[in-house]
Amino acid sequence: MALRLVADFELRKDVLPWLRAQRAAAAGTGPRGGGAGVLENNYESLRVLNVERNGSIIYTYKDGKGNVFFGLYDCQTRQNEHLYTFEKDLQVVSCSVNREKTLLAASLVQSTKEGRKNELQPGSKCLTLLVEIHPVNDVKVLKAVDSCVWVQFLYPRVDSHPLPENHLLLISEEKYIEQFHIQIIQEDGNRVVIKNSAHLPRKRVAEDFVWAQWDMSEQRLYYIDLKKSRSILKCIQFCANENFNLMFEAPLDISLSDSGFKLVNFGCGYHQDQEKLSKYLTLCVFTNHTGSLCVCYSPKLDSWEQITYSVFYIHKGYSRTFTAALESAPSRVTRGITFLNLDYYVAVYLPGHFFHLLNTQHPDLICHSLFLTGNNEVIDILPHSPLQSLSESLVLDWCSGKLYRASLNQSYLLQFLWSARLDCEKMAVLHCVLARGQDPQFLEAKIIQWISENISACYSFDPIQEFIIASSYWSIYPETSNMDKLLPYSSVLTWNTEIPGIALVTEEITLPLMKVHSFKNYWEKLNANLEYVKYSKPHLHYHNSVVRREWHRLISEEKTGQRRSMVYVRNILDNAAKVFSNLEARNLVSEPRSTPLFQEEDNQQRLLVGLMVAELKDHLLRHLQGVEKKKIEQMVLDYNSKLLHLICQILETSWRKHNLHPCVLHFDRQANAAEFSVFHIMTRILEATNNLFLPLPPGFHTLHTILGVRCLPLHNLLHYIDSGVLRLTETAVTRLMKDLDNTEKNEKLKFSIIVRLPPLIGQKICRLWDHPMTSNIISRNHVKRLLQDYKKQPRSSMIDKSSFSVEFLPLNYFIETLTDIESSNQALYAFEGHDNVDAKFVEEAALKHTTMLLGL
Repeated sequence: MALRLVADFELRKDVLPWLRAQRAAAAGTGPRGGGAGVLENNYESLRVLNVERNGSIIYTYKDGKGNVFFGLYDCQTRQNEHLYTFEKDLQVVSCSVNREKTLLAASLVQSTKEGRKNELQPGSKCLTLLVEIHPVNDVKVLKAVDSCVWVQFLYPRVDSHPLPENHLLLISEEKYIEQFHIQIIQEDGNRVVIKNSAHLPRKRVAEDFVWAQWDMSEQRLYYIDLKKSRSILKCIQFCANENFNLMFEAPLDISLSDSGFKLVNFGCGYHQDQEKLSKYLTLCVFTNHTGSLCVCYSPKLDSWEQITYSVFYIHKGYSRTFTAALESAPSRVTRGITFLNLDYYVAVYLPGHFFHLLNTQHPDLICHSLFLTGNNEVIDILPHSPLQSLSESLVLDWCSGKLYRASLNQSYLLQFLWSARLDCEKMAVLHCVLARGQDPQFLEAKIIQWISENISACYSFDPIQEFIIASSYWSIYPETSNMDKLLPYSSVLTWNTEIPGIALVTEEITLPLMKVHSFKNYWEKLNANLEYVKYSKPHLHYHNSVVRREWHRLISEEKTGQRRSMVYVRNILDNAAKVFSNLEARNLVSEPRSTPLFQEEDNQQRLLVGLMVAELKDHLLRHLQGVEKKKIEQMVLDYNSKLLHLICQILETSWRKHNLHPCVLHFDRQANAAEFSVFHIMTRILEATNNLFLPLPPGFHTLHTILGVRCLPLHNLLHYIDSGVLRLTETAVTRLMKDLDNTEKNEKLKFSIIVRLPPLIGQKICRLWDHPMTSNIISRNHVKRLLQDYKKQPRSSMIDKSSFSVEFLPLNYFIETLTDIESSNQALYAFEGHDNVDAKFVEEAALKHTTMLLGL
């Protein structure tokens, strides 16, 4: 299944054995403080009440006499402890314990059993109590009212020392929230009591709300009040002291006027019938550390044919309303939609019908989110019981009393990648795996294997491009915030193809009004996201357009010999050297490379790598405020190294799969099917990188050309060269000239290659092949260099014929002129390292060429 649920806690496994042990050991314990509440074998009433911020789980149990037992399970120590027992037959609405486990707050109502007298105060329906439990001592009544009340202690992030003051929230069904300030003191050693319990200070936190949600991890209260029938979402942040701040107000286009009263994450009381609640709307707020803020909403189900739900991406400034078709029988729709927070994703599923994994970090393109319908077996594997998303991927199943840690199942996603039919599914799974992967090297290897086997299976996007861009992005994303605005995370810019089974409508929303002016931590990141949306800043994602222009300019200067400042070029090449050094250090961790890369100097690729380093560094320095320059420089090196590393790994995987050997670097035999497959992969890599203008590892073009010569017929080979698919390198052509003999077929190949070489490389290669054609080319180049600045001087018309081997006056005159120029300009025009190229050589080449033309 796509969703992996690992149980951190189970009532029957972690609590029930302890209760039975307590019963066996408690033969004659006293009332309230002892273990009398566990004497009877009535465990059906055992259920979870609340989960506190520190991982403590509060549960309750009623014995045969109706006494209410409160226990606590510590998920860190894996230990149970008894908190308190009420010797009255009551139903628990809510319960919470403070951080030091010295105070217990509980809200209880009269039992619904017939014939029971009123155990509470006369005229009250709900009793809210504050109990001193270290040791068990006094009980204070906080509320005795006709409406239900929920309780929740605050858990500030402070040092381990006990706090002199505790803060307790009371949430009333009458639509108000109060905060109680409780001073505690120690008496008689470790005895903890409430100071001045008769007069506990309180503050009104919120009122006139219709919905509220508690975030136990971040100590935030979200609630919605109605102003002129308009839903306004508000958030209160509680601080380490008694202060709390209203952080923002955000209007939501949802109707809650007839939805009644609902609380989220305030525990599970007796009256919260999940079957009943599933018929009403579902609303929850999810955040994560990157500054995202999502509101997930599903109205009451009013049709058996389709279901609608909305996600407000408040940090992006828009909302999406999804409509999913229900293909199964109506009788199967017994529960409402479930929303789960999975950090970078929100899971939306309706058991037996669909599973929607929404990308909240990059929601712009729907293809980055995964939608599975009831036709897929994963849908029926997901839990059918209602789940409640707490925080930090914690999920609670109130019915079974199980606390899960939810995550994406990487194994399933990798399997699904192979079986997925639609391009949108492949794209979504690719990003899911890379974003949430715990072992990047293993996951990248599996994805590369899939790419190698399905290189042509995607029609809407290039899997090599998408993999390289996404994996490089996620490799440095955790280094700093705002990276999602500065680096590309996908090679696809638009997606217009519909997703089968679901329709969506995108609408702009009003941004929240921030109510404070100083931001820290999460709020700083959220505010930065809102500022980015509010002021419509230009597209900040890095792209290689500037690198492309500068690289072409440098290559052009190199061909013409007009190179700009050597200091500038040296800095560019130094950047490349740092990347290659970083890449080699990365490869030391992995297996030794078997592909013959990085065995030559490829000046063009070195320039491209160095330019990309320089431009990306400038880009990040402009937009990453407050980040050290050294850290940015290292991030840039890591990013470029990652790009090259992934390209090497794709080629390495194909090379190992087909078991190629170094003998493929020679031209003396025909290519086999394995070599042709590797050549095809290399061609697709080249196509992918060319479109994005990404660098390639040195040696790539040489290896690609050698395989091309071996795999392709001559006319196809020349077409690949002329169209730029194959780039002739000096190393590849040198090896070709040395390996191939001078048969008619090989001469044709060699000459076709030589005439397509750049002039500088062509002059070097011609001297490696002793052939009249190359002699002719060398002679032409020599004559061109000698005569380009030649000025005719007065000379005698008489020619000494005795010095020439052939009596052919035009040739004799031409050779004499060349000889004079060589004599007067020997230092300027001599070919370095090729002193044998002179007028005599030109004469012999001319005669041989003429002889060939005349067929003599």
